[in-house]
Amino acid sequence: MEAMSTGCFRLFLTTSVENKDDTEEKLLRSYQFFQSVRGDLSDKDAHEALNKALLKEKGYEEVSFGLLVSMLTEPHNAARSYRDLTLITRDGFGHVVTNLSQLVLDKYLRFTDIVRQQLLWLLREMIKNNVNSVDNLCWNLMRHAAGGDISPKNLNLVESLLDVFIEFRSWLDKFPILIASVVYTYLRLIEDHHAPFLAALRQKEVNFVISIMREHFQECLVIGRDLVRLLQNVARIAEFDLLWKDMLLNPKTLSPTFSGVLQLLQNRTSRRFLQSRLTPEMERKLVFLTSQVRFGNHKRYQDWFQRQYLATPESQSLRCDIIRFIVGVIHPTNELLCSDIIPRWAVIGWLLTTCTSNVAVSNAKLALFYDWLFYDVEKDNIMNIEPAILVMHHSMRSHPAVTATLLDFLCRIINHFYPPLSDKVRTGIFSSLRQILDKRVLPSLVPLFDNSKLDRDLRNMVKETFREFCTEPSNLHSSSSTSREDLNNVNKFEDETIEISLNNHLLDSEPTFSDDDDESELKITSMEDDTDDDDIPLSKVRLKEKSDKSDDSFIDGLLGDLLGKLQEEIDSDKRCYITEEIIAELIELDINKNQSDEDMLCSVSRAFANCIIDDLPSDKVFPDVLSQDKLTDSVRKPLFVILKTVYGYSSSKDDQTKKSILIRFLAEMHSQLPCLGYFVLYFLKVQIRTENKKDDNTKASALKIALYKEFCNSIEKKLDQCLYDDLYACHMVDTKLMMWIVPDLYRDFKQHMVNNAQTLKVIISAIDAKQLQTLVGKVLQGHLVMFKTENLHSLLKATLCWESIEQFFFWQLINAHDFNIDTVLPLITELDYDLHPEALTAIMLMLKQEKPNADYIKCLFSRDICDNGDLFIFTVIKYWCDEYIDKVAELISALLSTRYPSTSPNKRKRTNAGNKVLSTTVPSADQVLGHLEKLRIICEKHDCMAIYTLDSMQRALSVAQSNSNDSQRKLFGELFALMEEEEEISATKSSRLQGRGRKPASSSKPPVATVSSSKRQAVRDLTDSSDDSSEEEEIVKPKQAKKRKKILSESD
Repeated sequence: MEAMSTGCFRLFLTTSVENKDDTEEKLLRSYQFFQSVRGDLSDKDAHEALNKALLKEKGYEEVSFGLLVSMLTEPHNAARSYRDLTLITRDGFGHVVTNLSQLVLDKYLRFTDIVRQQLLWLLREMIKNNVNSVDNLCWNLMRHAAGGDISPKNLNLVESLLDVFIEFRSWLDKFPILIASVVYTYLRLIEDHHAPFLAALRQKEVNFVISIMREHFQECLVIGRDLVRLLQNVARIAEFDLLWKDMLLNPKTLSPTFSGVLQLLQNRTSRRFLQSRLTPEMERKLVFLTSQVRFGNHKRYQDWFQRQYLATPESQSLRCDIIRFIVGVIHPTNELLCSDIIPRWAVIGWLLTTCTSNVAVSNAKLALFYDWLFYDVEKDNIMNIEPAILVMHHSMRSHPAVTATLLDFLCRIINHFYPPLSDKVRTGIFSSLRQILDKRVLPSLVPLFDNSKLDRDLRNMVKETFREFCTEPSNLHSSSSTSREDLNNVNKFEDETIEISLNNHLLDSEPTFSDDDDESELKITSMEDDTDDDDIPLSKVRLKEKSDKSDDSFIDGLLGDLLGKLQEEIDSDKRCYITEEIIAELIELDINKNQSDEDMLCSVSRAFANCIIDDLPSDKVFPDVLSQDKLTDSVRKPLFVILKTVYGYSSSKDDQTKKSILIRFLAEMHSQLPCLGYFVLYFLKVQIRTENKKDDNTKASALKIALYKEFCNSIEKKLDQCLYDDLYACHMVDTKLMMWIVPDLYRDFKQHMVNNAQTLKVIISAIDAKQLQTLVGKVLQGHLVMFKTENLHSLLKATLCWESIEQFFFWQLINAHDFNIDTVLPLITELDYDLHPEALTAIMLMLKQEKPNADYIKCLFSRDICDNGDLFIFTVIKYWCDEYIDKVAELISALLSTRYPSTSPNKRKRTNAGNKVLSTTVPSADQVLGHLEKLRIICEKHDCMAIYTLDSMQRALSVAQSNSNDSQRKLFGELFALMEEEEEISATKSSRLQGRGRKPASSSKPPVATVSSSKRQAVRDLTDSSDDSSEEEEIVKPKQAKKRKKILSESD
């Protein structure tokens, strides 16, 4: 390496064979332009020349960049150039600082020593002058202060930045996020500076960090749980020991809002902090490795990374930073997960198994499990706990020592992390394991926790610690079998292989340096721009696993030769022909009597799966245009050759033995290719459509059902479980293909599909508005039936916990089926206005289309009474009253009056023989009165009290009052106060008869104010006054009794 002699090139260390990129070219042009303008002019003349140059197009940018290069490369001219930049700047250095920050991120490692020195000088000058956004520049510079590196250049940067922060402490105090970042960075660096020759630097760092934390502990709380992890690593230093005592025993002395260590541990650390402990260059390499490097090509990248970053003893501590970065920052997309890039857990497994320091290994395990300890389903991201369980799962088969040490660590950490919080740790770990099962990261934990490869003592400890997870749950759907791959030596990845599974995060390869993650392109953002959003919920993600590529090397004879040809052949027709030859050999095997033939079948299935895996991504199968020719072409692949042969044998009784061999072959393949199930369904639909069996749909459907059932039986799964698993796998990969097979599934497997909440949620969670439109259209056309009346109520209840958009789609489908509202109406008694807005809105719109009747009113008034009133009931009643106010009043009054049977002895309770479900929903008198009272309050606010003035309501209220006890009269006093005097009723009766219509005429609708305000006040006084209540009641009662007698005689 040599520094070039002139201009911009002095910025960078470079060689004569390296080409300059666009940034370097731009800086060179700017520097040359600046030099041509300023030349040897005096300060005054140079200033005038620079101002003239600013008038040119891009003049400001070129002059600014030229001055920047001058400051960084010419120490003797730096002060003059800084003064010139101050004089010409239009944006307070904004353009210069932004580009300098990016330059630091991208090119810092190539800076010459002089440029690095001048950069720190420039940083000091800008801080002195309070230039905006310099805090971002500090952040980016700190990222180059690498952990695990005690080289002179790195130590110089660490100490120089520390001196800047100490010198400009008052400036630093203005930036809370930068304070937290500085604390996080130097806490991590202190851990590396334990050598005797670094004692002075370490003490300076300790004093600074302790000072910052004690004065700004509130700002440090934003770091979250990883602050505790870093403090644990330096806890033996005297100053930090005292800080720990205050945190544990006197937390309020540090901050009034700090309640203790638990407060920190329950907050997930922001991704910006986890990212900050990797240099930008290291981050780029990791992102590239975990998003671009395919399996089989990874070893050279792994070796390079090992040599570059992990070769020295002190660099072992860097493994924790990398693990935390992978766990917390790199989250995979669906597209990446379905590729053959090696997954995150394999990278982590490699980091663990290649670590040479016992202390570093223990810290790495803690870094891996750290988010488990206080995991909260509401706050934390499942992607942060997924790698650890998969490292244990996949290492069990051929690398059980890795699994054993991690399980041992997980068991012991519960009681040893911090004994006073052991219950919290246990809760967090158990929540993690439940989430792993709920999101189907693993179908079951039993094979992991109760495995014969673990020694007896460890198995007993695991069973004792995780007892509830050591029994096989009956409701979990296992999507794929355990991996069959031999994971031998972590460092020999050329010989390792990975299985592909579209239905769960189970890759069967030894921990290797690989790639499973989201960011194909590194994005480095400023502190303000950083968003700490969770990337991708694991429920939306399923990995693809590569099958064992080495199996075919153990297959001798003709089958081995054919598999070799199939592996090498790329022509589709020739591959199908080779597959036919393989089938011819397979059906000659005697798997029932000859064990070697059975073993051969298993080996061939694994090798065959490996040969055809590249054919199976859905974008290579399902055509964009659904023409008959395209569909036919889509099944011209080796897998479908086997399925077509099985399909052909299904119609012949003589070929059942051959068919059973091929079915067994498919079952063995399914353990390698869980995507196989939905491709079977796809093939059957294409095949029947190709044969054009429209004249015999029943027979074709029966043949399809029988064949798929045989396939399910061969893999030892129930039919409904297979349908769920296959739909789940399909919806993760290609919703278009799923949508194409769904109508057939509802027709052919209606007993298992109709009203099935699990499969319905899979479908609804995957579709978009256009696909919903397609489903609704098929329902209206009569080609799709997804629901039936029987057991619909349980389905309706199950959907209440779905996402809002899923419930919206569900109710659209319900409406498309044109169910009678009586079917769904009983649900409203179980719905909460605040918790279930989606369902209540849908039912509200259905009621809008109906006319009021007694059963609807009963259901409405059977709802629980809300403290603030039930706006659902009010909305429905108010809408009906616009057109049917008399009818609504009569129905409500009838409902209220019949709550007191003694008042109408000649009336029998009527039941609706055609609707037994609704007839069983009958509210009590208190429920009806309670709802009427809440409605009264809302109606008064909206000035719509007309319904309470109608004769029927007046009579019902009178009946209710006469049959109420004292406590009820007091509770509903204001409601009963709405009853008018006898004379007022008579005076308004005739006018109301003449004024009936959609809305009562204003003259026939007595306003609330006319209802004897003095009387209402008297009744209110009756209910509110405890001293005079008994006397006033004696005065009021005779009058009310007289009124009741008259009203009852009229009604009779």
